[in-house]
Amino acid sequence: MQGDRLTAVSPAGRRVSMLVCNHFLNDARVLKEAETLIQAGYQVTVHALALPEVAPKFEVLRSGVRVQRHGVSKSKASQRPGASKGDRSRREVLALVASRCRAMISMAWFTFREKPDIVHAHDVNMLPTAWFAAFFARASLIYDAHEISTDREGYRSFRGVVGWIEKQLVPRVSGMITTTNARAKFFARAYGIDRPLVLQNRPRLVKVEGSNRIREELGLSENWPIVLYQGGLQPGRGLERLVEAASKVPGAYFVYIGGGSQVDELKQRVKASGLGSRVRFIDTVALDELPQYTASADIGVQPIENTCLNHFTTDSNKLFEYVIAGLPVVASQMPEISKVVKTYELGLLVPPGDTEALINAIAKLVSEPELRAYYRVKARIAARSLNWETQEQSLLELYSKISEGKSHVRIAN
Repeated sequence: MQGDRLTAVSPAGRRVSMLVCNHFLNDARVLKEAETLIQAGYQVTVHALALPEVAPKFEVLRSGVRVQRHGVSKSKASQRPGASKGDRSRREVLALVASRCRAMISMAWFTFREKPDIVHAHDVNMLPTAWFAAFFARASLIYDAHEISTDREGYRSFRGVVGWIEKQLVPRVSGMITTTNARAKFFARAYGIDRPLVLQNRPRLVKVEGSNRIREELGLSENWPIVLYQGGLQPGRGLERLVEAASKVPGAYFVYIGGGSQVDELKQRVKASGLGSRVRFIDTVALDELPQYTASADIGVQPIENTCLNHFTTDSNKLFEYVIAGLPVVASQMPEISKVVKTYELGLLVPPGDTEALINAIAKLVSEPELRAYYRVKARIAARSLNWETQEQSLLELYSKISEGKSHVRIAN
């Protein structure tokens, strides 16, 4: 166990409270971090949002991670997949806000009562609540910024508030984590702090042999390559371009796995284009089943667009999930994505937002099985390095330093 190499501070009995602004059903990053800490001897409770009749209020996962969910049921409209703010009535929005406020108060209270040694806030949504809980519990605080929320799709109306919150609280935390080097540089410059620890969104190293999950589930009869996009179906990710690509690249299936605000729009585009037999959709799948789906595809695509700084600095879960599954990739030529793809020779890069280039790259991999085989070999080699296990020791070292009181900043009164 990698945690056995830590000798400076014994984690036995040390309590960690993690706070997330989701239902903690498919949050791979938070789950991996919690499991790593459990394996090293920490006691970890994840505080998440309630989802009645779907997820229990309290449960203990097989790994030993405790999960406490907070809040009450939201309206049916706000729970339905793909529902956007524009689909909700004023009453539903107010009910959602009230429910979320109650959940935050409950999280802070439960966290305080746990008397944790470390409070771990996942994203800016949870930073104020986590800071209050840590302050009153006299605990250290870690801020894990999964995104640059001051310049992010869907957050622009709140960027001033988000920036103010981070400016006030980030310099007070005991340690900070983010997902890419570009984001680490941004946070260091923006808030005058040491560069945060970078933990990329890499999956655990799993090996799936002979998976045929997608073909079997969708009943795909032709022996055509499967072009896969998995992840949130949200604006700014180039997903409508994949529908156009499908119309221009015959002899291939295009499959979306995931949910989000663009689901209905994408399905309408597919129907209008008469591509229903070749462009298919699978709802969000459980984390432990996702590798089987990914490995049963032939090409992984990441056509994210340069619509905000958050996109520009991303590398994203799906890129590494494709690598672990051994898929050649077609990806947007962003700095962090390009660095990974070029370093390990994983596939083809295209200018973000360039539909013609995206079509040509996908067509090339569809029509050249020997090129796909070449990139598959490269992906399998890269998977030995681009996995969670090769970086989780850094998380434990950060926790050890904070436990020793050697972090660069302590939480301030």
